[in-house]
Amino acid sequence: MNQYLVVGVVFLVVIALLATNKKLVETLKNIYKIEELRKRVIYTIGLLLVYRLGSFVVIPGINPNALGEGSAYASQLEGNGLLGLLNVFSGGAFGNAAILALGVMPYITASIIIQLMGMMIPYFQKMQKEGESGRRKMNQWTRFLTIGVLILQGPAYIANLYHQVPTAFVYGNSFGFVAYATTILIAGTMFIMWLGEKITDKGIGNGISLIIMIGIVARLPHALLAEVNARFQTASGSAIMLILELVLLFLVFMATIALVQAVRKVPVQYAKRIVGNKQYGGVRQYIPLKMNAANVMPIIFAQALMFIPALFSGTAFAAAFSSMTGFWYNFTLAVLVIAFTYFYTAIIINPQMMADDMKRNGGFIPGVKPGKQTVNYIDTIMTRITLPGSFFLAIVAILPALAMKFLGIQQAFAYFYGGTSLLIMVGVVLDTLKQIESYLLMRHYDGLMKTGRIQGRH
Repeated sequence: MNQYLVVGVVFLVVIALLATNKKLVETLKNIYKIEELRKRVIYTIGLLLVYRLGSFVVIPGINPNALGEGSAYASQLEGNGLLGLLNVFSGGAFGNAAILALGVMPYITASIIIQLMGMMIPYFQKMQKEGESGRRKMNQWTRFLTIGVLILQGPAYIANLYHQVPTAFVYGNSFGFVAYATTILIAGTMFIMWLGEKITDKGIGNGISLIIMIGIVARLPHALLAEVNARFQTASGSAIMLILELVLLFLVFMATIALVQAVRKVPVQYAKRIVGNKQYGGVRQYIPLKMNAANVMPIIFAQALMFIPALFSGTAFAAAFSSMTGFWYNFTLAVLVIAFTYFYTAIIINPQMMADDMKRNGGFIPGVKPGKQTVNYIDTIMTRITLPGSFFLAIVAILPALAMKFLGIQQAFAYFYGGTSLLIMVGVVLDTLKQIESYLLMRHYDGLMKTGRIQGRH
């Protein structure tokens, strides 16, 4: 009973702090006053509720009682790094064997493949340069590839579920059941993609990102309650440790926000041109180069490779990488994150293209000659700011393991201390707040921050 009281007190304190913030209350009133913004917010919340409801609709033919909390399958999810991570991303739908069990991960996989193909295959490179029409074609290719990924992942998911919990299959694991269950899983993921596109068009923020974030946040109350239960089952001093964990979580969030927002401003001067009675150019602008331009992608790539040793089960090589809190697992993960940060940054940041665009528009970096010197200058800056960014990102990647090993935090709650979960939550919240603030400022209302904008966002 004490642990439930602690959780209730924590949420009441948070609500009380928010309610006493006069600026926040005034901002909420302003959001309600703007009809378009109000409709967009309500529309977004409504579609997110539909997504959450779909996470509890079990595939027909699966017994949900065999998969529920306290079952052997639920325990296996908590102890398995990959399956546990997929369950977190899907908001519990993966563990519930729901019609939305595969979530948006197949779409993300397809998006990454298409993005890499855009760097290597001339046909896709041409589409990237075609503007809006090219973007629509790329999106269509991504949808087709998503279906291809689902055709592979659907039967694999059913086979793994049958291997773990054969008693949950009411009608057995026949070919017919696998075929229609896979069809349902494909339809579920495509439905999520449709929800994401509708949120993007008529709601607030990037729909797919919001769906991923809401799935992660939905696990937070359950994870917090499990952590409280674990703390109160130990010796005295549990309340102090719980408070320390929450304080550390707050500090980690603040540090991650600083990482996501950190930019290096490169000044660009544009030549002055006078056409008739009007002057064009002659102003100084900035190119904001992000310290973490690769965002969450290096951690996703690195974690995908870290599950390769599991294919060699029974060997000493697999045993060395079997524990998420082991030294070699986290050391290798950190090295891979650093390497992939440089790799992905090199893919998405093209100094040659930036220099050509500046030259074409009559711009130049003060003190640097246009052309090759500008390319080298931008490349040098990106190399220097990517180094601390990659190390910081590596620390974020291994923070959940450090929290489990040195603080004894439960795995479900430790996921919120770092890794993809933390970066996705921070990035999506900041981008959503930025969009809301733009609506407020356009209607001449105060923004969400005293400075009138989300600090560090450009």
